[in-house]
Amino acid sequence: NDTMPTSSQEPLLRFANGDKSSNGKESSKAARPTCIREGCSRLALHGCVFQACKFCCGKFQGPISSYLGKSARLCPAHNPINGQQSNSNGARRSSSRKQKKTAPPTGVGKRQPAPPNSKKNLVTSCAKILLSGVGADEQMAGYGRHRTTYQRGGYETLRAELQMEVGRLWKRNLGRDDRCLSDHGKEARFPYLDEDVMAYLETLPLEEKCDMTRPLGEGDKLVLRKVARMIGVVECSSLVKRAIQFGSRIAKVSDKSRFGSSRKATGQKKIVADKGLDGANVNH
Repeated sequence: NDTMPTSSQEPLLRFANGDKSSNGKESSKAARPTCIREGCSRLALHGCVFQACKFCCGKFQGPISSYLGKSARLCPAHNPINGQQSNSNGARRSSSRKQKKTAPPTGVGKRQPAPPNSKKNLVTSCAKILLSGVGADEQMAGYGRHRTTYQRGGYETLRAELQMEVGRLWKRNLGRDDRCLSDHGKEARFPYLDEDVMAYLETLPLEEKCDMTRPLGEGDKLVLRKVARMIGVVECSSLVKRAIQFGSRIAKVSDKSRFGSSRKATGQKKIVADKGLDGANVNH
């Protein structure tokens, strides 16, 4: 039978394309793809984020779980909440329906229906450790100002600015993020600030990390976009960067409520929580 790659139910992380039989009368076993791990001939489990068998999925999860403090549950298909795995598709779907009616797996968000503006209309998570992308833009020229710097002085000027920004990360970004996360009982991990990752990026020529002759969404963070496409994360690999405070318009709302307008909001303003502007020497 001819085979064609699946598209409608592919997991977020896809390292290889599975095959789905075109004959609907074939057994579910024959339609299941093979584990993507090289040398493994076992069948992958439907719903596995790695498209792997149970043994290989554990191998994939091991290093990531260790990095996150051995508390990660990355694959809900191989880590069901009740600790049991059904052999039949019908039983698996029934188990899935039961889980939706009870509690979600650890680390998975849940939304309770509630009227708008209600305090109950919140998304909560059991995860204590969060992954942060801090450091990617500073090392691979991801901000819009980097393109302006390149246009002003070329790659040499851009290289000097990136080095300056990486050097001030601990003071400008990490301290702020740590205070925000700690206030909510969370911890952060910074994959792009890993010593090995930073050392490798330092060895690459700047022209390979970014190409400012290409348009937005292609040239900035060029090497990172290439890696995303290599592992199958294609749709978001060409998105133009936009900070969440601007994309959600929360920055404009906040500036207007605190300062009266966005133009009056500057980094030199002094504010005190719940009191607005005054002369106190407290930076917010």
